[in-house]
Amino acid sequence: MISANQSRASGKDKEAKYSATGLTEGWPSKLQRRLYQVPIPHPAWWVASYETNNWKTSRLYVEFETTDAGLSAFLTGMGVRESGLKQDDITISERDRDITGWTFDGPGTWSGLVHEQKDPAPTHDVVVNHDKPGYPRVYVVSRTVP
Repeated sequence: MISANQSRASGKDKEAKYSATGLTEGWPSKLQRRLYQVPIPHPAWWVASYETNNWKTSRLYVEFETTDAGLSAFLTGMGVRESGLKQDDITISERDRDITGWTFDGPGTWSGLVHEQKDPAPTHDVVVNHDKPGYPRVYVVSRTVP
C-alpha cells in the first residue's frame, strides 16, 4: 500500500513537471544540469527552471539568485570568466524572454555573455542583474541540438 501511494505520488509529480508551460519553482534535475551543463552553485535560492524540446533544439531555462562567490563559481563551472560579462549586454533573445516572461528593462546593472561551444555541447546565453550588491540574479538559457 505504501509503495503504491509513493508510486502514484511520483507519477503526479512527473505529470505536473512535464505539463508545465513556463518556469517552475525548484532546481532542475541533476541529469538536466549535467546535460545542459548548468552548474547551479551552492548557495543559490529562488531557483526556477523550464525545459523545452522539439526536433530542432532543446533548451533549459534557469534563473536563480546567489552570492558574488556563487556567481564566480557558476561561471567557472561553465568554463568562462567573470570578465566575459559585458555591461548592458542582454544576450537572451526576445523569443526566449517571451517564453519565460523575463524582462530585462527594470532597474539594475545588467551584464551578459554568450558561451558558445562545439556541438554537441550546449550554448549558454547568460544575463546577470547586479542590482542587489553581493547577491546577483542569474538568468541562463542553455540550448543544444538533440
